[in-house]
Amino acid sequence: MKKCAIITGGSRGIGKAICLKLASETNYHLLINYQSNKEAAQQTLQEVEALGATAELLPFDVTDKEQTQEVLTLWQEAHKEYLVEVIVNNAGITRDGLFMWMSYEDWDKVLRTTLDGFYNVTHFFIQKMLRNRYGRIINIASVSGVKGTSGQANYSAAKGALVATTKALAQEVAKRNVTVNAVAPGFIQTDMTASLNEEELTKMIPLGRFGKAEEVADLVAFLASSRAGYITGEVININGGIYS
Repeated sequence: MKKCAIITGGSRGIGKAICLKLASETNYHLLINYQSNKEAAQQTLQEVEALGATAELLPFDVTDKEQTQEVLTLWQEAHKEYLVEVIVNNAGITRDGLFMWMSYEDWDKVLRTTLDGFYNVTHFFIQKMLRNRYGRIINIASVSGVKGTSGQANYSAAKGALVATTKALAQEVAKRNVTVNAVAPGFIQTDMTASLNEEELTKMIPLGRFGKAEEVADLVAFLASSRAGYITGEVININGGIYS
């Protein structure tokens, strides 16, 4: 049985860093999900393979239940000897703005990407994990979902709900040796934060800098390992001390 890890939104930023870290530290066959940026996904795949790991690309929109189900079902039928042990729910988007001017489309898209994405992917694999009596589910939340952030009512709502469902699901599946944890990054240097005033925002961070995607990936890789077997239902902040 070949063991696998699936990473949603794995082509860039934190998702890419997680793919590279899992490639270098584990023996998992990686399923790298992406929605539209095929070039970036192929670059990530090449870098993963350069590390000696095996991987493949799975393009689908995590918000689309039918598409997600179809792609994952076809993959599973073609790989009956493969078993997904690790799920990293990383896919997420921002559509920032004050709530009073926020369109329903911006509200809905952000929540669906985080929450429907979590449901559609995790729900597909969860019964197989429970039957196998082993699994690691890691949800990429945010400091915004822990403390709330002005101008991010939609993103804070989405990530806050992800925190809550992490804690709930952890209690449901713990007896089958499936752990469920959330990682809540603060300001991390990625494409998503490139437009922010890093110099100004750094003044708010006790450690005096933005974090690196690789630092988040280090934490995710630990939670995905057997070493983290007694950690479940936790939300681990990785934010340079901006909120704890």
